[in-house]
Amino acid sequence: MNTILITGAASGIGAATARLFHSRGWKVGLLDINHAALATLAAELGGVWHAELDVSDAGAVREALADFCALHGGQLRLLFNCAGILRFGYFEEISLEEHVSILQINVLGLLQVSHAAFPYLKATPDAQVINMGSASGLYGTPHMASYSASKFAVRGLTEALDLEWRRHGIRVGDLMPPFVRTPMVDSQRFTPPALKRLGVNLQAEDIAQAVWQQAGHSQVHRPIHWLFKLMYWSGQLSPPALSRLLMAWISRD
Repeated sequence: MNTILITGAASGIGAATARLFHSRGWKVGLLDINHAALATLAAELGGVWHAELDVSDAGAVREALADFCALHGGQLRLLFNCAGILRFGYFEEISLEEHVSILQINVLGLLQVSHAAFPYLKATPDAQVINMGSASGLYGTPHMASYSASKFAVRGLTEALDLEWRRHGIRVGDLMPPFVRTPMVDSQRFTPPALKRLGVNLQAEDIAQAVWQQAGHSQVHRPIHWLFKLMYWSGQLSPPALSRLLMAWISRD
């Protein structure tokens, strides 16, 4: 049975992914801290399983994973770690509490959900984890420093677990898009120069399609959009100084 559990499922990329996989016959589970929006989406999809969840609460994470997977013979085909938060702005003008929250949700939350999911993934043939990475995990991005740091952590965790969990038959990869038109981006009060220069050329549905592609043809890192693919592959072949120059140009006021 094809099952997918999605964190951060109530809106944006998570919701678009839920709609796509549900339309293609997968059993979908929805997790998000926004209960009202989550319940609305679950009803739209015909009453699919859903639970309000703060991914930074380790006990609640374990309980939610156990509840969903118990409905499917203790198995989980695909975990999509999509929950995350973002704050644009100058590093020193963002409160320390906000920086900490970004790291707690984007890194600790992802780690806790993955840890709790492991026994169910291990019990499932062709199991997979897809993490929501970012283009900002390629080179540190000004005006989103703690978010960028969190995505470097996601990248490192993805690479390590993909190697470590091969012995269990579990594939691990991440998606690396540039800016995506989502409520999280649209709600920001500060517009980074990088966003002004690059624009927002992707919709949540584009990332949902990338999740679908990743589920069928796994790779460790999946850069999204032709411009970032060019940046990504040039970064693999060129010295770090060139990446720094490119980021400095993109982020220039």
